[in-house]
Amino acid sequence: MSLPPGFLDELRTRISISDVVGRKVMWDQRKSQPGKGDFWSPCPFHHEKTASFHVEDRKGFYYCFGCHAKGDALKFVQETENVGFMEAVEILAQEAGMEMPKRDPRAQEKQDRRALLAEVMEQAVQFFRLQLKTSAAHDARGYLQRRGLTAQALDRWEIGFAPDGWQNLWDALRGKNVPEDLIIGAGLAKPSNKGGNPYDTFRNRIMFPIRDARGRAIAFGGRAMDPNDNAKYLNSPETELFDKGRSLYNHGPARAASGRGSSLIVAEGYMDVIALAEGGFQSSVAPLGTAITENQLQMLWRMSDEPIIALDGDKAGIRAAMRLIDLALPLLEAGKSLRFAIMPEGKDPDDMIRSQGPEAVQAVLDQAMPMVKLLWQRETEGKVFDSPERKASLDKSLREKIKLIRDPSIRKHYGEDVKEMRWQLFRGTRSGGESSFQQRGSRGGGFRDGTRPPWKPGKGFGPIPQPRATTRASLVAGAEDEYFAAMREAVILATAITTPAVIPEFETSLERLQCADPDLAALRDMVLRHGISAPERLREEIDWSLGPHALENLFGLRHVGITPCLRKPGDTELASMTLAEEFAKLEARRGLDAELAEAEEDLGGLADEALTWRLRQAAEAKNKAVRSENEDQAQYDVGENGARLNRDERDAFGALLDRIGFSGK
Repeated sequence: MSLPPGFLDELRTRISISDVVGRKVMWDQRKSQPGKGDFWSPCPFHHEKTASFHVEDRKGFYYCFGCHAKGDALKFVQETENVGFMEAVEILAQEAGMEMPKRDPRAQEKQDRRALLAEVMEQAVQFFRLQLKTSAAHDARGYLQRRGLTAQALDRWEIGFAPDGWQNLWDALRGKNVPEDLIIGAGLAKPSNKGGNPYDTFRNRIMFPIRDARGRAIAFGGRAMDPNDNAKYLNSPETELFDKGRSLYNHGPARAASGRGSSLIVAEGYMDVIALAEGGFQSSVAPLGTAITENQLQMLWRMSDEPIIALDGDKAGIRAAMRLIDLALPLLEAGKSLRFAIMPEGKDPDDMIRSQGPEAVQAVLDQAMPMVKLLWQRETEGKVFDSPERKASLDKSLREKIKLIRDPSIRKHYGEDVKEMRWQLFRGTRSGGESSFQQRGSRGGGFRDGTRPPWKPGKGFGPIPQPRATTRASLVAGAEDEYFAAMREAVILATAITTPAVIPEFETSLERLQCADPDLAALRDMVLRHGISAPERLREEIDWSLGPHALENLFGLRHVGITPCLRKPGDTELASMTLAEEFAKLEARRGLDAELAEAEEDLGGLADEALTWRLRQAAEAKNKAVRSENEDQAQYDVGENGARLNRDERDAFGALLDRIGFSGK
């Protein structure tokens, strides 16, 4: 409906914003100056004790210096009454004594008929309420008592009873001269296919009136008393008053309660809503026998930015939650989302309140999960991701769902959250079974030879420990291996942090980076978590998570500081070459260690401790030979320090060198 020019201006001149606001607040007498039209009070939109909410009659506006809420009288009515714009106009126009503009004749005729249908519905409400007090409703009253409904609750919710029989309501309404077309038009009766009188829609059912946001009765929901009835719950058919996909049970009272700050709870059925409201959760609604529609979702978001979907803890409730995700994803906006509170298995809100009290329900609501977590749960629950193909299938499925989100900012944040949860699932146990770098850092740790790791949170990197000359390591990785790996890993991480653009190219290699030192592992985790999704914030995220000295200490290491690419941040070609070289060195070292370990097993009992140490010298010689690209030949005396090998040892040692491909003189 359009308003004629000047209507709103006239409305604003007739009303005083201080009168409108004054119904909801208590003015601060010390700060307010009524003679000047200047008023102050605590803000009605957020909890505070000081008077920071300012109203100026001359300007016709309000403003809160705390939460920054602002607007005129119409906006105030919309926010506090939780109504739409036209409803706010009607409310203020009635107060100001202004007649709302006339609609066109056809629209007026339609409106008049809707008003007549609403009157017929009110008569039906009263009929059903009276029937609940009769002897025919004995079983229905017993059922309601067992469900914990008091007489006062029955009156508040106007619950009634439709007696068994084909024309009880029809005869009662016709006896009051209600036209047949209005009874049928309200959905209270259906025409007979056998040429007889129309028959009642509801028979032998407990009746729940359904009212719109303005409090008009528009439909009924009926609960069958006959256990063999095909439909346990039956709603009114769609009429000029009732559109099932655009209606919510308990809409008006819930909207008002939500406007006062209560959390909006969406339950599955009438009894759940009644139980919740009676238990203190006034802002509770339910869809009408079907899954939540797009229109209902928009209605929910007009009442609350983040409704809580409280579903039964059974398979049907879980399926309903999962379907709602697909509906909601394309409609998400900044600040508009859903949270999900799944009741314990086999329970609904009504069961929990009756058996455990409102506190148990509140505990479940407090644990309501954001939609992104339920999306993750749906895509991963009950599945095993033990192969690259299965992991790729999960990635594809999640990407397709996230693409449904239209808002680019929300889509980006969903991607970051999903990547974090994917990290926890696939890579979170890489270091000591812990997925949090804070946990790894707090536990300390060190190399297998007992030396300290190169960096401790808040203390900074120390010099990477050099292997002691007296150390007699086995052929498998020891302190020297960790020293070598720690140097290479530090250079790799520093390069990635300096030039994040190369991280996607080396993501797989970074994922395989062992990082025996827990604090280097923490840096690796940060690079993988944020280096692709938010490279511009990578340093900031590291500073925030690991402390302000983490990067300073990393780049202060001598072998890191002399790396050429670090002096040219942003040079992707140089950074890429550096990472390729460093990863190659690590791979070469790991390959040699594997060969040596296998050779050690083959020696069996032939090798003593001295031979083990000498073979270690051979491994070091081999490793140096691999790293020396400009050296044509490398000659090493394996039997240095005056040691001599007997014939059996020489034969075994020669076989080992042949096995690992070492040719020395």
